[in-house]
Amino acid sequence: MQISRTHRLGYPFQKLFVPVSLVSFTLALATDVVFWQTADLMWQNFSAWLLFAGLVGGALAVIAAIIDLIRPETRALRASVLEVLGFIVALLLALINSFVHAGDGWIAVVPLGLALSGATFVVILLTLVFAARAARTSNWSAQ
Repeated sequence: MQISRTHRLGYPFQKLFVPVSLVSFTLALATDVVFWQTADLMWQNFSAWLLFAGLVGGALAVIAAIIDLIRPETRALRASVLEVLGFIVALLLALINSFVHAGDGWIAVVPLGLALSGATFVVILLTLVFAARAARTSNWSAQ
């Protein structure tokens, strides 16, 4: 029986928390679109809470990433520089978006909040592409 590479090395804690942010920010875009179409304030509140949840998850991911830097067994599975930069840009866009969503009514979401949610989503997609390429390259070099 062959032991997988993940079991031989320590699994990075950061990878446990990053999906919370990515999913929350993606759902915030969806709720912004629904608010844009319906003008129901409930959807604006959902967006604000999703942005908050994503920022909290992002803060936990940053703390976990710092812990992973200390752990030498996670060296081979750490995120690439492009992944880290993409995640930081997404967090900064979401933070600005959260401040925009703190406003009242229609102008808190349309057009700037919706544009920031869309930009955050695009950065997330690009970051996932970088992560997939890094994982594919890592798998090729491990074989």
